[in-house]
Amino acid sequence: MAEPTLSREQEHEERRAAALAMGGPKKLEQRRAEGKLNARERIALMLDPGTFRESGLFTTSAVDADRDKTPADGKVTGTGEVDGRRAAVIAYDFTVKGSSSSPVSNKKMSHFKELVVQVGMPLVYLSESTGVRMPDAMGGTGMGAANSKKRFLRQRESPWASAAFGYCFGSAAWHTVSADFAVFRKGSVLAVSSPGLVSRATGQQVDAQELGGWKVHAEVTGYADAVADTDEEAIELIRRFLSYLPSHNGETPPVAPVPSGSGERAAELNDIVPQTRTQTYDVRKVIEIVADTGSVFPIKARYGKSLDTSLVRIGGQSVGIIANNPMFKGGALDGPACDKATSFLVLCDSYNIPVVFLVDQPGFLIGLEAERNKIAGKVINWMNALSLVTVPKIAVTLRKNYGQAYINMGGGLTADTTAGWWSTEVSFMDPTSAVSVVHGVDAESDPELYAQRLAEMAKGTTAYDVARVFGVEQVIDPAETRDFILGALKDHYRARTNGIGEHLLRAWPTSY
Repeated sequence: MAEPTLSREQEHEERRAAALAMGGPKKLEQRRAEGKLNARERIALMLDPGTFRESGLFTTSAVDADRDKTPADGKVTGTGEVDGRRAAVIAYDFTVKGSSSSPVSNKKMSHFKELVVQVGMPLVYLSESTGVRMPDAMGGTGMGAANSKKRFLRQRESPWASAAFGYCFGSAAWHTVSADFAVFRKGSVLAVSSPGLVSRATGQQVDAQELGGWKVHAEVTGYADAVADTDEEAIELIRRFLSYLPSHNGETPPVAPVPSGSGERAAELNDIVPQTRTQTYDVRKVIEIVADTGSVFPIKARYGKSLDTSLVRIGGQSVGIIANNPMFKGGALDGPACDKATSFLVLCDSYNIPVVFLVDQPGFLIGLEAERNKIAGKVINWMNALSLVTVPKIAVTLRKNYGQAYINMGGGLTADTTAGWWSTEVSFMDPTSAVSVVHGVDAESDPELYAQRLAEMAKGTTAYDVARVFGVEQVIDPAETRDFILGALKDHYRARTNGIGEHLLRAWPTSY
């Protein structure tokens, strides 16, 4: 007996239901048991309720044998709103062939990469993938059909954000390291190839977390801008990140209401920062006081920890803060700190976010390890990026400010405006080190001569000495720091371009 013919409405509803079912009840239940959300649940949290418009629901693999096994071809894509602003989202559906990438799913992703540039809205990747789908990519017909002319081009016309939720190989890795903001859920793994493939190729057994676990990327590579315990936390971090950024690089970031109490703790700065330059403190406490209440959003907090980079709001305006942290390595700048600074400058300049330097540093960390890890090149990468920044740059020296790092941190006219606390001390190097280098004397061998030479080397290093030659424009009480920054933001607003920079760093590599 012939099966009854479905009406068009019935066929449409059956196809829709099959696509929305993703990889089926068993695989969805397995994810729930693992404490992971599925692709559609992630989108529901990412976007404002009721705003998701899906595109590509009825796509499947182009391989006939896989047609009924690949709903949406493993990538759920569409547009919606985040806090009332339009955004595009690409969610990897791990229940469909491990969300492996195919020619069809790549076509979907390419469409949205082009769309966000064309219309001016952010793109969010909710990433988890086993990589390229096999055997689709095998042979000359697989590789020869690839269209990669612009696939890996990033020019930062619109913000990208990515969350790494689990295994991220292939395109999930490429998009995450190309993003302006990447959050890694604990337990996630990002690598060029899976541990199994690496083991087979090299003959060595490789642990997934050792190969490319979240901790490696938070503390060693610096790919992770933030770390989350759960899917929900990772998605909320992306929503928060986007709140500091414009929808595209042709507008300024949204201005938020200033919370009550902002700036009221200014007098505490005199107690937080010790007068003695060798005493440590946590600069994050300074940032919390200078910024609007509750607005500090750290970037790469576990990486290059002698330098703190945070998005904040000051007077409701998005601002990027680059601050030395004496709690770690005395504030000395190592290779990771240099990379972190450069990356953050690129982010801020690309999206019209003014930069504030809070300076208290003894110089760059030198030695065998530093030189072998290319510290010289990293210093100059930073300087090259700084020279191309066209958003307002404001530098405030809190205590010590020595050597080439003085220039990297906004000194020597590399910032648009500068101030120094009355505790400011500026020189080519710490006077105590200079005595040893120049005179070869120390406090133990000849205390009297050492004191004499130290006094000579310390001459002309105070805040007022620097101000006398216009090395800083103002010498301020620490309690005046927030007010100085607020005034500088007004004075250096780019009125001719409505606050839009030239974006000379828009094509700077996202990883280096």
